[in-house]
Amino acid sequence: MYAGSLVRHFLIDTDTASDDAVALLMALRAPDVSVEAITVVAGNVPLDRAVQNALYTVALAGASTPVHAGRAAPLLRTLDTAQHVHGADGMGDIGLELGGRMPASTEAVIAIRETVARYPGAVTLVALGPLTNVALALLLDPSLASRVERCVIMGGASDSIGNLTPVSEYNFWADPEAAAIVFESGLPIEMVGWDISRKYAVVDDDLAARLRGLGPLGAFCIDINGIAAAYCREISSLDGFDLSDPIAMAVALEPTIATTTEHAYVAIDCGDGLTRGQSIVHRMWDPYIERREPNALVVTEADRARFVHLLERTAAG
Repeated sequence: MYAGSLVRHFLIDTDTASDDAVALLMALRAPDVSVEAITVVAGNVPLDRAVQNALYTVALAGASTPVHAGRAAPLLRTLDTAQHVHGADGMGDIGLELGGRMPASTEAVIAIRETVARYPGAVTLVALGPLTNVALALLLDPSLASRVERCVIMGGASDSIGNLTPVSEYNFWADPEAAAIVFESGLPIEMVGWDISRKYAVVDDDLAARLRGLGPLGAFCIDINGIAAAYCREISSLDGFDLSDPIAMAVALEPTIATTTEHAYVAIDCGDGLTRGQSIVHRMWDPYIERREPNALVVTEADRARFVHLLERTAAG
């Protein structure tokens, strides 16, 4: 923990795989941030694997943040992981020793409530995976929404271009009912979608080499994303691999990295088929839609140079 009046209290909910681990390192190594708890949800990988990946990352950072296991499946649907993107172990299958560590005894939903109660009005909640844990905490205690200072969510896409279906991003697709609950809760949501990741957070070969050259943490950040890099080049047609969760964490750490934002009402499609989990952004200037009060601050442009600087700071150890 950090001392002093400038400490910011973070609570991170994650389905820990390769890009989540980079985001965790960014927060755990930020000098003015105290990560009070990490809660884990099934998503990219099954729950037990995501828990071990989070515990490994905390240890690598030299931190003592408690890790709490949460939901092993979406609210109403079966779990479909993204192991084809991140590897069977979620960390690039590079041979890391990812077992044997014990999470905290408190379940994730309870840990979310207790952390917010401990620092009312002063917690930044950063959600990096499916929103199952967060939705359940809100169902258990709706007042949480008014006691969180900021809620930065990696999910959706403001331009309706998806990475799971043509219009749907994985986190919202994995548990659309949970996402709908969270967006209707009154939380002070800042949505950082996949559009921001693919436009401003792609690690090309030159940046990968630069990060690797900064030290062991830099090499770790690149190596665990090796399978994701191959997937992104082949399937997503990117010039490298994008870091969805780290760009959301960057906005949480330095809000002005979000250079253009708009207040909008975001609806989540809870149907099936190609539009399952789509984030439908109702822009207030559109005369052809029903007027709805904004429920999120949607990030539409970001500062790539400052994001890269944060990555380099993390990688340098």
